[in-house]
Amino acid sequence: MTLSPERPRGAGRLTVQGWFQVVLASMILLAAVGTILGAQVIRETNAVTDRLLNKSLPAAAETYRLQSALVDQETGLRGYAIAGDRELLLPYTQGKADEAAAMARLRDLLAGRETLLAELDAVEETAQSWRSDYAEPVVGTAAVGPVFAPNVVRGKEIFDTLRLRFNTQNAGVSAVIAADREELSQTRQRRDLVLGGIVAGFVLLGVVMLILVRRLVARPLSYLENGSARVAGGDFDHHIAVHGPADLATVAQSVEAMRRRIVEELAASRDQEAVLAQQAADLDVQTIELRRSNAELEQFAYVASHDLQEPLRKVASFCQLLEKRYGDQLDERGKQYIDYAVDGAKRMQVLINDLLTFSRVGRINDSNVPTDLRQTLDKALGNLATVVEDADARIEAPENLPEILGDPTLLTMLWQNLIGNAIKFARPGEAPVIRIECEAGPPESGGWQFSVADNGIGIAPEFADKVFVIFQRLHSRDEYSGTGIGLALCKKIVEFHGGTIRIDTGYTGGTRFCFTLNPAVIDEGVPA
Repeated sequence: MTLSPERPRGAGRLTVQGWFQVVLASMILLAAVGTILGAQVIRETNAVTDRLLNKSLPAAAETYRLQSALVDQETGLRGYAIAGDRELLLPYTQGKADEAAAMARLRDLLAGRETLLAELDAVEETAQSWRSDYAEPVVGTAAVGPVFAPNVVRGKEIFDTLRLRFNTQNAGVSAVIAADREELSQTRQRRDLVLGGIVAGFVLLGVVMLILVRRLVARPLSYLENGSARVAGGDFDHHIAVHGPADLATVAQSVEAMRRRIVEELAASRDQEAVLAQQAADLDVQTIELRRSNAELEQFAYVASHDLQEPLRKVASFCQLLEKRYGDQLDERGKQYIDYAVDGAKRMQVLINDLLTFSRVGRINDSNVPTDLRQTLDKALGNLATVVEDADARIEAPENLPEILGDPTLLTMLWQNLIGNAIKFARPGEAPVIRIECEAGPPESGGWQFSVADNGIGIAPEFADKVFVIFQRLHSRDEYSGTGIGLALCKKIVEFHGGTIRIDTGYTGGTRFCFTLNPAVIDEGVPA
C-alpha cells in the first residue's frame, strides 16, 4: 500500500488560489455589507446633523431676532408715548421690518414642525393684537407726553401677554434642539458601532488569511525550497517530495521533473564538453596557423610588389630608351605603341603600390597615437598643393579640428584621397569649392562626425555603395585617371578608426562624403 504525501489539514479540496478566492469573496461581501450599513448610518447622522445645524439652531437664532424686534417696537413706542418725540418711533418702525423678515425666515426653518409653527402663529397673532389695540392708536394720536403716562402702563400690561408667548416659544425651540442633539448622539453611536464591526471583520479576515498563507503556502514552499537547495548544492539524486495543495503540488512535481531532466542533460553535457574541448584545441591550432599564414602573406605581398615593380621599371626604361635612340626611325604608330607600353607599365606600378597600401590598412598598425586632425589635413593639402593651385580650388575648413587616437599617415591619406577626388571630378569650366565640416557625434555613441562636400559632377544615388568597392569605376580611364582603389581605401581607413563612411544622397550641389571617427575604438588589426 502506497502512502500519499502528508498534506496540510483542510487543503485537500481547494487549491491555494481557491482558498484565497474564498477569503477574497468574504472580504468583498463584508465590504459590500459594511458599505451599505455604513452609508445608511452616515446618511442618518448627516441628516440629523444638517437638521440641527441648518434648521434648529438657526431657528433659535431667528426666534431671538423676532423677539428682539418686538421688544424694540415696544421700547420705542413707550419712549414716544412718554416723551412725545417722534424720532423715538424709529426703533418701532425698524422693529416692524425686522419682525417681518424674522417671521418669514422662521416659517422656512420650521417647515414640517407643526407645534413650533403653531406657537409662531400665536406669537404673530398676539403681536398683531398688541399693535392694533394699542400701538397703532398711540402712533396715530398727538396727545402724548407726560399726561399719557397712565396709558403706557396699560400698553405694558398688554405686551406682557406677548412676553408669555415668548417663553412658550423659547421652551418649544429648546426642546426641539435637545431632541435633535439626543438623536444625533444616538446615530453617532450606531455609526461608530457599525464602522467598528467592519474594521473588526477585516481584521478577522486578515488573521484568517495569514493563517492560510502560513499553512497552505509558507510551509509547502519551505519544503520545496529545502529540496531545491539540496539539488542546487549538487545533490542531484535528492528526490523533491510533494507537499501542500494541488497547485503547489504541481509546482513541486514540475521541479522534480526538471531535476530529472537536469540529471539527464548533465550526463549528455559531459560528453559534449569533451567534444568541445577537442574542438577548442583544434581551433587554437588553426588560429596559430592562420597567424603564420598572414605573416607569410604579408611578406609575400611585399616581396611580390618589389619583384613585380623591377621588371616594370625596366620595361618602361627600355621603352623610353628605344624611343630616344630609334625615335627618328619609327613612324607615328610605332611611337604610339611605345607610349602605350610606358603608360601601361607606370599604371601597373601605381596599381601595385595602391594594392599594397590597401592590403596593409588594418593589418600593420605601427602608430596609434594622439593625432591632431588639423595637422593631418594640412599635410594632405601640402601634398596636393600643386593640384589645388592648378585647379584654382578653394578649400573651406575649420581652423581647429579634434585630436583623436589614430594613425597620422592613414588619416593624411584619407583627407588626401577625398580632397583629391573632389578636385579630379570638378565640373568643367568651374573652379572646385571643397567644404570640410566637423561636429561632435551623439552623446550615446561619442566620436566625431565629418563631411567633405564639393561642387563637382556628383555621384548618382544608385552608385552610392558601389564606389566604395575596390576596382569599381564609374568613368572610363580616358575620362578620369585612377585605379579605382581610392574610395575603397578611404572606407578601410575610416572603419579601422571605428567609424563609417557614406555618400549623402540628399546633397544635390555635387558630392558630399559623410564619415565618423571614434577615438575610443581603434581596430588593433584583423587577420586577413
